[in-house]
Amino acid sequence: MQHASRQRGITLIEVLIALLIFSIGLMGVAGLLVMSARSVHTAYLRTQVTFLAQSMADRMSANVIGVWKGYYNGSYPSSGVQRCAQGCTPQQLAEHDKGLWSSQLATFLPSATKAKISCSAAGVSYTPTPDQVALRPSYGGSCDMTITWMERGVTVDGASAEGQSLQTFAWEFQP
Repeated sequence: MQHASRQRGITLIEVLIALLIFSIGLMGVAGLLVMSARSVHTAYLRTQVTFLAQSMADRMSANVIGVWKGYYNGSYPSSGVQRCAQGCTPQQLAEHDKGLWSSQLATFLPSATKAKISCSAAGVSYTPTPDQVALRPSYGGSCDMTITWMERGVTVDGASAEGQSLQTFAWEFQP
């Protein structure tokens, strides 16, 4: 009879050890979920940056005269919005595009600290006439675009950084 009472205590210890192992496993799963959420948010921000950059490049390729004249050059966000409901000059269209892009930066990438576009016609020996611009390819220069934003919880060397990290998207393109 004494032998049976010892078995009850051993079963209780086995259950406690199983609960301990199960608890450690659940803490690991919770850590993975947190890291997954951070990674998804980082991917979302980087997707938004890529979308915004391509959006502005498309706007610029639709207004090549504005690009040639340097109307898109500068830092963003831009102040004011030009309305083009009745039609615009290339400069007015560039101001309209800059205002819309600044608004999109603030909406889709609220942690954006700055954005800059710089176009150069270096290496191009002539400036085309408006008739020549209508023919493609029309712009022989290149543009540099940079967008800088803050990311929270970026992984650094396999360890999680709790603070914010400054990220930069840099792109050289020809509109």
